[in-house]
Amino acid sequence: MILLAVLFLCFISSYSASVKGHTTGLSLNNDRLYKLTYSTEVFLDRGKGNLQDSVGYRISSNVDVVLLWRSPDGDDNQLIQITMKDVNVENVNQQRGEKSIFKGKKSSQIIRKENLEAMQRPVLLHLIHGKIKEFYSYQNEPAAIENLKRGLASLFQMQLSSGTTNEADISGDCKVTYQAHQDKVTKIKALDSCKIERAGFTTPHQVLGVTSKATSVTTYKIEDSFVVAVLSEEIHALRLNFLQSIAGKIVSRQKLELKTTEASLGLKPGKQVAAIIKAVDSKYTAIPIVGQVFQSKCKGCPSLSEHWQSIRKHLQPDNLSKAEAVRSFLAFIKHLRMAKKEEILQILKAENKEVLPQLVDAVTSAQTPDSLDAILDFLDFKSAESVILQERFLYACAFASHPNEELLRALTSKFKGSFGSNDIRESVMIIIGALVRKLCQNEGCKLKGVVEAKKLILAGLEKAGKKEDIMMYLLALKNARLPEGIPLLLKYTETGEGPISHLAATALQRYDVPFITDEVKKTMNRIYHQNRKIHEKTVRTTAAAIILKNNPSYMEVKNILLSIGELPKEMNKYMLSIVQDILRFEMPASKMVRQVLKEMVAHNYDRFSKSGSSSAYTGYVERTSHSASTYSLDILYSGSGILRRSNLNIFQYIEKTPLHGIQVVIEAQGLEALIAATPDEGEENLDSYAGLSALLFDVQLRPVTFFNGYSDLMSKMLSASSDPMSVVKGLLLLIDHSQELQLQSGLKANMDVQGGLAIDITGAMEFSLWYRESKTRVKNRVSVLITGDITVDSSFVKAGLEIGAETEAGLEFISTVQFSQYPFLVCLQMDKEDVPYRQFETKYERLSTGRGYVSRKRKESLIGGCEFPLHQENSDMCKVVFAPQPESSSSGWF
Repeated sequence: MILLAVLFLCFISSYSASVKGHTTGLSLNNDRLYKLTYSTEVFLDRGKGNLQDSVGYRISSNVDVVLLWRSPDGDDNQLIQITMKDVNVENVNQQRGEKSIFKGKKSSQIIRKENLEAMQRPVLLHLIHGKIKEFYSYQNEPAAIENLKRGLASLFQMQLSSGTTNEADISGDCKVTYQAHQDKVTKIKALDSCKIERAGFTTPHQVLGVTSKATSVTTYKIEDSFVVAVLSEEIHALRLNFLQSIAGKIVSRQKLELKTTEASLGLKPGKQVAAIIKAVDSKYTAIPIVGQVFQSKCKGCPSLSEHWQSIRKHLQPDNLSKAEAVRSFLAFIKHLRMAKKEEILQILKAENKEVLPQLVDAVTSAQTPDSLDAILDFLDFKSAESVILQERFLYACAFASHPNEELLRALTSKFKGSFGSNDIRESVMIIIGALVRKLCQNEGCKLKGVVEAKKLILAGLEKAGKKEDIMMYLLALKNARLPEGIPLLLKYTETGEGPISHLAATALQRYDVPFITDEVKKTMNRIYHQNRKIHEKTVRTTAAAIILKNNPSYMEVKNILLSIGELPKEMNKYMLSIVQDILRFEMPASKMVRQVLKEMVAHNYDRFSKSGSSSAYTGYVERTSHSASTYSLDILYSGSGILRRSNLNIFQYIEKTPLHGIQVVIEAQGLEALIAATPDEGEENLDSYAGLSALLFDVQLRPVTFFNGYSDLMSKMLSASSDPMSVVKGLLLLIDHSQELQLQSGLKANMDVQGGLAIDITGAMEFSLWYRESKTRVKNRVSVLITGDITVDSSFVKAGLEIGAETEAGLEFISTVQFSQYPFLVCLQMDKEDVPYRQFETKYERLSTGRGYVSRKRKESLIGGCEFPLHQENSDMCKVVFAPQPESSSSGWF
């Protein structure tokens, strides 16, 4: 009885989870012709769901479906014929009215006669147990038309029972889940599981990347094992993570309805399906059900050379501060990605010196095999005359949005050759480190080229004898952040001299928390507390920063606090400011600091009343519910009042993921002799030096030297030149997402997001003995453009949505110190200029014949400039004022 009960329950469960019928999939009656109506429509909008704001189109037809053959060995082995008739194309937005691009045009004019004939030719579908075994069509039909027929045929693949399985259809080989209940079946396709070859790439970093989401749900209404109605909806949504106004959505729907049935000619006799197909039409051939790639021909599009000539005026050096320069840069990259090596080389060789650096930026940023071959053939690294072009090439490589192993191999090969400039040799190694980091982040750490590059960095650092080579490999390791390089960094931090020790410490500072082990922190504690040897202030403060950033213990924090008061005068003030900044900004270490401060020995007036001019401050540039932008500035002076180090940082956060946007560090040492001052402990024998080091978007660049040595200092002072020195200048491609989608309906979609900027960072250091004054100045100017482009193409009609935002901004930091008396006077300024912010939207529908509709909207606002607080005594957040301008819009024919 128990066994019978169990069997009965299993039967009931199986019955309730399936649709009534004797087959596992759809089953057609032997002598019936099924008459259905079919439509597929697509909408594009910004995700607001308002039909009036969308663009798109609808393709509709009548459909005849008939069973040609059923295997004598089983009902679930069927061959059916599907024929589209009376095809029509129209707007999905009926409010278009007179502006409709389809108005007054016949289907044959829109689709074109040969395409329409191909679309209305029947296809055959071999189904076994409801799943597609083979798809038969005619050879040499246009791929776009075959895809539309694949989209219709794929709707006939289904099963009548619940469960999860893998199916191959137009979307690829996908995981699908069926939910069956009475006369209804729901099929949910996991689009992210679909295996299909499509071009595409993305920026892997979360802050600069995009978030995309895709869903596909098909609902079947079943009667007598055949469909009465099918409704399928596929949605693809995309948004840029740090600027969510750059967003778009594609909604694609298919609808199939049974209208009537008629008598058919009956089944074809035979045991083998191949013989049946040959009897129907010997021209039929089996082709993949998976959608095929096609490219629409561009009529009247300019050649690469013509396009370059139309935009090159915007890339003149004087125009790089304008957003139009970035627009031209991004547009030209798209064109370069379709160009051959010979075309690119021809333009490179013909261009003049003024615009050539910008052209090198664009060619390198295209990141195609042809563009890489062209630029490597064009540049001569053995020549010292083209250093600027070589440096621009290397910077573009460093910021490559999706670098590959071939690029890394090319630079590794170049490094092993000879150079006309030692600066370029250093830059090549530094950029190799940056590429290793990016490839490892993208799961490419085990690639042969990456392994070779890692060995090159580590072995080079281990064997380096010259100071310049040690610094070069340390900078490369600072970019690569290899875990296996930590022991070498610890060695150079603790035993190295001067700049080498400081650089190794700053390299350790960039590692994530899991890599800062107890061994690393023990070494940092020894350095900070000078247990084994005397260290410079810059090295000691960096060691303290590493400790405080990486889950410091109670005793580590207590010992740092107890050291305040025993340090050199300005270092006392600096460390006190660091601790106060941690508390004020609620940094991760703040909880532990508060616990220690409960002890009177650590928290007392004597310790917290130390005077000086050194400072540390962190604040918000902007803050929203899901993102934040922060700035920080810490300045360390020597006891004589001369700048020792200033460190300006800007971070962008998406939730908890950071992007180190900018770091500009100005360092000076050995200048006390100029004003007859006494150097601080451990810094008595330092050479006179001043320089600037920059980190941009997580990439450490080659440092710039203002002067090195006493004679160089005096010659520059006597020349009385305070002209700013360029740290980095160029056009960068930061955001680069391209996604080609095969929609279930057969249409092809593309979702692209690009973001670029023109950047110019300069730095200057002025020193006057007469006025006993020093001044440092760092100026950042950027123009930014971000665009999103979403299109859906059928080869004969195309709909598109373009959205974007652009701005031009400037940020300047100035520190002035007058050391004619003590305490010396310090003035710190960080100013942001007024920022114009423009948003635009373009929607269009266009026929392959050239006729089209376009709608444009534009909105402008002015974000007021402000001065950011740099001291804890003045901690009011910079208030940003928006001055919106009237929105403009237009629409019409083109």
